[in-house]
Amino acid sequence: MFKSFFANQGLGADFGEVPAWAKRRGYAFKREREGNGFVVDGKLEGTPWRLEWGPPQRPYITGHELRIRMELGLPPDLLMLLISKSLMELLEKQAFEEFTQSNQTEMGDKSPEEMRWLVMFPKMPMNASKLLRANFGGVSSLPNEGPAWLDGPLGHALERAAGTLLRQQPPFVLMTLRGRIYLRMQLASADETDVAAALALFEIAGTEAQRVGRSRGEVPAAWSQSLSTAWQALGPPGKKKGA
Repeated sequence: MFKSFFANQGLGADFGEVPAWAKRRGYAFKREREGNGFVVDGKLEGTPWRLEWGPPQRPYITGHELRIRMELGLPPDLLMLLISKSLMELLEKQAFEEFTQSNQTEMGDKSPEEMRWLVMFPKMPMNASKLLRANFGGVSSLPNEGPAWLDGPLGHALERAAGTLLRQQPPFVLMTLRGRIYLRMQLASADETDVAAALALFEIAGTEAQRVGRSRGEVPAAWSQSLSTAWQALGPPGKKKGA
């Protein structure tokens, strides 16, 4: 699916030390043909993940976007969203305006999941951490699982990220959808330190999502082989897959 976007070209200086970092860690690095981004493939305890940096796929992100996804076989009803506080407020405002201007009773499918979930699902309580309340918001389709995801290692990792990777409060999203986990954030330049920090946070979120998912029971291995609507192939807007 991705082969037509990439070629074995020089790695270029735009990506800093990311290619060398990927090589040291045993990851596969591929540069996007037109030089607008790259893909890194790796594994977490045998489970493949894919990291992409390139043109944004969401209107609330400008410049470049970092995206990471991993198939975890999570229960289909486990829908959880953690989002930067400023982005949550922006999307809630846009959702309200969309409702009031169009007199709709339901939000259209063209709206991103992030926006629709903020309207559909109850908010996660974050009473235990003043730092998390100040920097993040969250919703969950299930009342107990969302807070359980945030409790422990993931909550601590987000607190650290608030002072490092996310100190500028860029648009940031962590979500579970259709058995997968996704990270999406605005990242202007592909700095090795930031890319590595985002991946580390993602891996903690994935491990904790698996822990929460196990409490919901087993999910068939054949669950949802189709790609999520929350994700598209890396490439400039308007460019078709395989083009």
